[in-house]
Amino acid sequence: MGRAFEVRKKAREKTNASKTKIYSRFGKELYIAAKAGIPDPEMNQGLKRMIERAKANQVPADVIKRAIDKAKGGSEDSYTSVRYEGYGPGNCTIIIDCLTDNVNRTVSDVRNCFTKTKSKMGVSGSVSHLYDHIGILAFPYDNDEQVLDTLIEHDVDVVDVEKEDETINVTVHPNDLYKAKTAIETILPEVEFSALETTMVPHDMVQLSGDDEELFNRFMNMIDELDDVQNVYHNVEE
Repeated sequence: MGRAFEVRKKAREKTNASKTKIYSRFGKELYIAAKAGIPDPEMNQGLKRMIERAKANQVPADVIKRAIDKAKGGSEDSYTSVRYEGYGPGNCTIIIDCLTDNVNRTVSDVRNCFTKTKSKMGVSGSVSHLYDHIGILAFPYDNDEQVLDTLIEHDVDVVDVEKEDETINVTVHPNDLYKAKTAIETILPEVEFSALETTMVPHDMVQLSGDDEELFNRFMNMIDELDDVQNVYHNVEE
C-alpha cells in the first residue's frame, strides 16, 4: 500500500499551497462535529477526533477555536455531505466530496466543472468502486516492527506498516483509524502525527498528456475555486 502514501504526500504538497482552503475545510468539519453534540472536546468524542485531525494538518489553534465558538454561539448554519463522481479528461476517474448548505447550487457548480472540461459526471458509485477507502497515520519513529506488534495486540485491522527514513507510515481499515492512534500512543505518549485521516486511493493510475493534461489541470483549478469542495481524489499521475 505504499502508493497510498505517495498519493497522499503529493496531495498534501498541493493542498499546503493554499492554506486558506484547508482551514476553511476543517472549519466546516469542526463546526459540524461541535454542533452534533456538546461543543466541548472532553464531552464530544467526534469533536475531539476532528480536532486531532485538524492539528495533524497544521490547522492553527485560533481556526479551531473559532469553529467551536461558532457552534457555541448557536449558529443555525447547516451543512449536508455529498459526493460526486465521474470521468475526467483521458478517461481518468475523479471523486469530489463536498459540504454544502445548498445542494442545488453545489451540484450545478460541480457539473459545470465537468462540462467545461469535456468530462462526464457519473452516478453515485460509478467511480468509487475503483478506489480503496483507507485510514492513514504517519509519525516520527524508527521501529516499524514494534508498531506492527502493538497494532496487532490492540486488534487493529492493519493493511500495511512502512518505515520511510525516520517516519512510520501506517495503513489501516478506515473504521480502525482512531483505534490505531490509541494503540500507537501506548508506546509513544507524546507522539505528533503528520497524517491522521481517511482517504481514497485508486487501484490504478493513469498518465495524461497534451490536451487531456491541459483539460485536467483546468478541471482541478475550477474545482479548487469552489468553497463547498472538501476533498478531491483522482487517479492521475502527477
